[in-house]
Amino acid sequence: MADEIKTTEEMSEEELLENLSEQHRIRIEKLNKLKAEGKDPYVTTKYGVTHLAKDIREKFDELENRDVSIAGRITSRRIMGKASFADVRDGSDRMQIYVRIDEIGADAFAEFKTWDLGDIVGVTGYVFKTKTGEISVHVKSIKLLSKSLLPLPEKWHGLKDKEERYRKRYLDLIANPEIKNTFVTRSLVLREIRNYLDSIGYLEVDTPILLPLEIGAAARPFKTHHNALDIDMYLRIETELYLKRLIVGGFDRVYEVGRIFRNEGMDATHNPEFTSIEMYQAYTDYFGMMDIIEDLYRTVAKKICGTDTVMYQGKEIAVGKPWERLTMIEAVKKYAGVDFADWTDDETARKAAAEKKVELESKTATKGEVLIAFFEAFVEENLIQPTIIYDYPVENSPLAKRKPSDPMFTERFEYFINGTEFGNAFSELNDPIDQRGRFEKQVAAKRAQGGNDAQVDEDFITALEYGLPPTGGLGFGFDRLVMLLTDSASIRDVLLFPTMRPEKK
Repeated sequence: MADEIKTTEEMSEEELLENLSEQHRIRIEKLNKLKAEGKDPYVTTKYGVTHLAKDIREKFDELENRDVSIAGRITSRRIMGKASFADVRDGSDRMQIYVRIDEIGADAFAEFKTWDLGDIVGVTGYVFKTKTGEISVHVKSIKLLSKSLLPLPEKWHGLKDKEERYRKRYLDLIANPEIKNTFVTRSLVLREIRNYLDSIGYLEVDTPILLPLEIGAAARPFKTHHNALDIDMYLRIETELYLKRLIVGGFDRVYEVGRIFRNEGMDATHNPEFTSIEMYQAYTDYFGMMDIIEDLYRTVAKKICGTDTVMYQGKEIAVGKPWERLTMIEAVKKYAGVDFADWTDDETARKAAAEKKVELESKTATKGEVLIAFFEAFVEENLIQPTIIYDYPVENSPLAKRKPSDPMFTERFEYFINGTEFGNAFSELNDPIDQRGRFEKQVAAKRAQGGNDAQVDEDFITALEYGLPPTGGLGFGFDRLVMLLTDSASIRDVLLFPTMRPEKK
């Protein structure tokens, strides 16, 4: 019979320590000694911090020789007989401290020498500058606030450690404090977007994340079960349908910063959990939304970067210049040399695709579907500078209003930067009969692909039947905008905790 595996509660202290690395074991033994002496570092609940390291550096002239209290993690230490220098890093910066045995006492100094890199300490002392010109704190008292039981990584910035850095972001932030700037910028970008939308009369709202049905849209949702109601529920794949309900209800301008969940693949620009910003405005159309998104990007870039021309992955992106605007037909003609007007019917279009070796998803692809395939094959990768592509075929625009002048196309646009789609917008479809028909086609297509839970959102159709005014709507990936403004190559670089496969134990 195989030996039974003991839980940690069933193990003796000796057995537990045997399973640990030498460094881990030594640090736990130090902790046990502190506790035995009545000096448990974890009992401290508060420390009176008066200044951050950054404040002390910036205001040295007024703080010199004045007492301050700081707290943070020991990241380096140099012991020299009866004195020692150490670096303490708080949330703002690093600060050097100077510890002398005759200042804090022999016992406190001896204890200080036993502490480890990574330990969190509170320091009180006066501000001074060393002979080498280093702004420092001359310690009067120092206290251990939390014991670090694991050693900090020595080198954590190589490509081989990328996966581990994402998985253990807390260590990444300790070892590479400069990456914190990316996430500070992320917060500032969101603040500026909110400021911009609020300033032009939009209202921020919240809509449900858990939905009672799976809609027919192509994105695959995460499914869960609500025990109290005994019903299956789905994490949202967009915020659109609820926001448009609010336009029906009389809110003329609304937006939501929404967490979105899609049970799909992962790559440099996709994570199963991401943030979108969707906005809807009554009595405007997709041209109105084009103007807003251009101005929003220009405004936010200037606020965050100090310029509306940014460097991204070695390319200069002119966010501030007027964005090129091309219909999908114009774009395909420009980059593929193929004219949609030459296709007399669906078969002619499919022959054109075969001649150019463009793969089609269906042997019965329509002219509109062939146009989309040409766009994906020849156009997207060329759209480096901000470019708006508009007038999409009705086949892939189930929520957009048809063009009155050509019902084969819709009043929809997407905008692209560096060959990547950054956002999507419509003149919103407000004909409930047309909308039902498109939903039913979506649902049928999704069920044919195995999405057997897909349903028509009957409540949304009911809302449209009460009347949705002419409305412009737009949604964009917030994470991709942060990637652009921080020159980050992967979406995982701008997510504090990206989705990862669990670490093997």
